Amino acid sequence: MSIEIKAPTFPESVADGTVVTWHKKPGEPVLRDELLVDIETDKVVLEVVAPADGTLKNVLKEEGDVVLSDEVLAIFVAGEVAAAPAAATAAPAAATESVSAGEVIMSPAARKIAEENGVAASAIAATGKDGRVTKEDVVNHLKAAPKSAPAPAAKAPAAAVKVTQIPEGERIEKRVPMTRLRATIARRLVEAQQNAAMLTTYNEVNMKPVMDLRAKYKDQFEKVHGVKLGFMSFFVKAATEALKRFPAVNASIDGNDMVYHGYQDIGVAVSTERGLVVPILRDTDGMGLAEIESTIGDFASRARDGKLGIDEMQGGTFTITNGGTFGSLMSTPILNPPQTAIMGMHKIQERPMAVNGQVVILPMMYLALSYDHRMIDGKEAVQFLVAIKDLLEDPARLLLDI
Repeated sequence: MSIEIKAPTFPESVADGTVVTWHKKPGEPVLRDELLVDIETDKVVLEVVAPADGTLKNVLKEEGDVVLSDEVLAIFVAGEVAAAPAAATAAPAAATESVSAGEVIMSPAARKIAEENGVAASAIAATGKDGRVTKEDVVNHLKAAPKSAPAPAAKAPAAAVKVTQIPEGERIEKRVPMTRLRATIARRLVEAQQNAAMLTTYNEVNMKPVMDLRAKYKDQFEKVHGVKLGFMSFFVKAATEALKRFPAVNASIDGNDMVYHGYQDIGVAVSTERGLVVPILRDTDGMGLAEIESTIGDFASRARDGKLGIDEMQGGTFTITNGGTFGSLMSTPILNPPQTAIMGMHKIQERPMAVNGQVVILPMMYLALSYDHRMIDGKEAVQFLVAIKDLLEDPARLLLDI
């Protein structure tokens, strides 16, 4: 039975996608849930998997082609996986379907990940057809279980190592086309600077109260909630409270209209190899510190693996970005349209500060708030940042709502 392999259904904000990589070739046997092709959109990379056991008959969209929502990518023939050719009978049976010790059936992709991470097939809960362990099963098992160090790879014989000599004085250049995500990021950043009256105000916050609170309760917090207590959750809660006090900072501009949002959806910028992505924490006013930390950790993990969904990066009323994780002492963040403000966190640095007439060494952090002056007056921007500073320097105010 022939089945059309189609591109995913893109949301309204995503016009099309680009075929990045075909993981199977025409005529190659495929198992159910095995990865066929990657589709890159402006926001995420989407995976298209096989709907059943069978064979990839022919590919209609080659790598690099632009595809629309639900457009046909290939023709797939469902049925029993074809046996390997006679000339290849010496090849291991695992080339099409891998059976590990204990009669556990695994797809090739799942087997590869399990072997790389030293995971026994019998330890993985299977959800695939006929009890087959899929790639997603292995990934979920690795997330849930402590990571074990993979077995060291055997060293290749010295004779097999090929050294390429670069002529002395030759100046090497490498030209690589931008990924779709990187090109979209570049376009949006330029548009933000061209279309908004962007201005940045700065302040600094004494991180000692938060650091002391974290040091006192971090072990108990992790024991109770199963997640580490970081700094980002404090900033998200402080920003949420400040957004409630200054609605213009939580607003957006739509043409000639100013849209005020009665909720706080805060985007947290996450750096990946493909570029910066901004997943959204929804309704942060109702989230506790543990839920914020857990959700951010999940976002970061799935962002690095390219597993974030498009819906998880849509919307957002405010954004926080943390350049301090890379050592940045001060920077000017660029707006994330149509939002009207973005806050940048930076490196915590010990500096001499005057406290009650005495010089005291304190762990200080610079905060930067970039905002659209068309929507937000300088007074509101400054007071918003001061509110965050006050809440972080006296964390009890977050609990008392004062």
